Amino acid sequence: GFLVLTLLPVVFSLALSLMEWDSANPIVFVGLENYRALWRDDTFKISLVNTIEFAVVTVPLTMLCSLTLALLLNQPIRGRIAFRSIYFFPYVASLVAVAAVWNMMFHPDMGLVNSILHTVFGVADPPRWSADVNWALPTVMLMNIWKSTGYFMIIYLAALQGIPHELYEAAVMDGASAWQRLRRVTLPMLTPATFFVMLMLTVNAFKVFDQVYMLTQGGPGRSSMVLVYHIYNMAFIQFRFGYSSAMAVVLFLLVLFVNILQFRIEKKFISNF
Repeated sequence: GFLVLTLLPVVFSLALSLMEWDSANPIVFVGLENYRALWRDDTFKISLVNTIEFAVVTVPLTMLCSLTLALLLNQPIRGRIAFRSIYFFPYVASLVAVAAVWNMMFHPDMGLVNSILHTVFGVADPPRWSADVNWALPTVMLMNIWKSTGYFMIIYLAALQGIPHELYEAAVMDGASAWQRLRRVTLPMLTPATFFVMLMLTVNAFKVFDQVYMLTQGGPGRSSMVLVYHIYNMAFIQFRFGYSSAMAVVLFLLVLFVNILQFRIEKKFISNF
């Protein structure tokens, strides 16, 4: 399965990045021309910057929201099973349905969010969200954070429940406050889970596509264009399979570099700890 569904397509994509092919005419070898063309493509540059910005914003915010919810729902509060299910629901909900609801809530003229901002908080000119070049990408970010938080909350909950209670009892006997127990016991013991969550969120952020496709389709203009959506346009709209494969190789190398950097930081952090 790995050989047929993963390795061979990756090798074929790497080879195709050196070719020009539109699926109707014979494949033509062009060498590194596709890679040279990338740096003349303004849309590629914009999508690269947007993708990096998307990852830089969504990864830490999703980690923070997931950890906060996990800490709250790990407490012996009434109805915590129901709350866990409620917060996990967006992750398993249909993206089409979520996007439809999201578009209605954030509609610039008749949306619930802008109505609340205007009537309750007195905002005279609320954002136009996905219809505004300055707010389109943040709108996609908000949806991504909201939809992903529940899944990673469950991972943090599992890690929290695996921390031995003896550590907390010893900390209490030593006079540690709640903040000191969080800082000195909980967070260090969550290091493996935090690294896993960060790794998964980073990969997901760099290959974001479905939220952009459902909410903005890269617009208005190119304000929310990301790399995978640009690859999709080049491959399946304009049928430039060689050029899109070159972009896919660049994205692969970018994600590989970021993951290697994360592994090195994680090893250094654990060795210091």
